[in-house]
Amino acid sequence: MTKKRYYVSVQAGTIMENQGDAAYELEIDATDFELKLLHDLFQQMHTADYHSFWRAHVVAVPYHFDEENDTYDKLLQQVYTLLYQNGTPETQRHIATMNILEQKPLS
Repeated sequence: MTKKRYYVSVQAGTIMENQGDAAYELEIDATDFELKLLHDLFQQMHTADYHSFWRAHVVAVPYHFDEENDTYDKLLQQVYTLLYQNGTPETQRHIATMNILEQKPLS
């Protein structure tokens, strides 16, 4: 499958084809399938973020016992793993410096 360059903002949950459309943090080269995986992960993160918003109002539950936040954290790690695997060399270097990945994925 043919890979195409995309510009990704994890913070905004956006994937753009045109570099100048909006602010972005990372560049990737991805197939249509990989792009769909990333889009699906962003959708799941949005849902998990919504649930963690409501959970945040229950102050009796510490963060480390919080399933909603755990779900969001795991999804975020999956996003960065996918971005690392499909990232440009600069993107891979940046993600590696973040120390967010449990293991350095194979490129």
